[in-house]
Amino acid sequence: MKAFFTGGTGFIGQHVIRKLLDRGYDVVALARSPESVSKLTGMGATVEIGDITDISSMRDGMAGSDVVFHMAALYTIGGVDREQMEIVNVGGTRKVLRLALELGVPRIIYTSTVNVLGDTKGAFVDESYYSEGPFLIEYERTKWLAHYKVAAPLIEKGAPIIIVMPGQVYGPGDHSIIAEMMRLFYRGFPAVMGPDTVVTFAHVEDVAEGHILAAEKGHIGESYILTGPAIPIGEIVDFWAHLTGKPAPSLRIPSSLVRATAPLADMASPFTDLDAAFSKEGASLVGTTYMARSDKAREELGWQTRPLQTGMLETFEWIAATEDERKTAVVRRREEQIARLAMFSAALLFIAWLFSRRRNK
Repeated sequence: MKAFFTGGTGFIGQHVIRKLLDRGYDVVALARSPESVSKLTGMGATVEIGDITDISSMRDGMAGSDVVFHMAALYTIGGVDREQMEIVNVGGTRKVLRLALELGVPRIIYTSTVNVLGDTKGAFVDESYYSEGPFLIEYERTKWLAHYKVAAPLIEKGAPIIIVMPGQVYGPGDHSIIAEMMRLFYRGFPAVMGPDTVVTFAHVEDVAEGHILAAEKGHIGESYILTGPAIPIGEIVDFWAHLTGKPAPSLRIPSSLVRATAPLADMASPFTDLDAAFSKEGASLVGTTYMARSDKAREELGWQTRPLQTGMLETFEWIAATEDERKTAVVRRREEQIARLAMFSAALLFIAWLFSRRRNK
């Protein structure tokens, strides 16, 4: 079985590729950089140099595939290049899916996200739920366009597409806002922002398994939500305290206050370590509920998730093992930020000096 893969060096993608290789698949993965080539070949995949925005670079590698996994996407919160995100997430998805259809690939797995369902405002929803916004972040908007304006119309035209929709994915190797929150908790950070924010949690290994189950057992034209339990952020940090024996943060900052101060935080983000968490976009997610249920995937695919306790303990073990390396990187970054701040301050002082000279003349 030949599988063509985009996004193979991503957090979820690496796990899917390893599972495919363990099952005996011949994996051909698209790569753009030497670093990606090295990582993918190290896993045992065959590498095709190319980009999802360039159809010609994918054609030979995709030809003859039994399944295409399209997972590549630009995921950024704060400091977003809107145009580039649309080029990659929408335009790139259109090119990958259309090429797979043209080449007659019998099964196409497209990775969407629960975010396309938007803030459910406290309701548990399933795959039949539909919302047209408002879109709180650019990632959400562009993934909505890719899901409903690219993948869905192609399905109506007969494309053999199956859509998977992960919620909040966690686990060793994660670099999302949730991972940063876990690191802050591990270091003893005393506050929690927006404790009423609700997300679903599923371990990366389980989400990766869900992708393969969708490819092997999923019904063409269907979507499958891959989510675990929905838990408020305030409760999950208390759960972390129970698991690790560390004290729970005593300060709970209301969502309304976080959103009110977001513009100021956005201005300061270039000089902080948590650009995404303290950006205006990041603050817009505070107080929301992204609550979706995975009943369909469990019933039709036989998908399962591990206990939250098991997965979270494993993630904290990874955090503990990588803290020294992380701290070194943070120190280096802070030095760079201080240098930028000094240059910015010097530029302001120079402009002020020029204006003072003109007034004196």
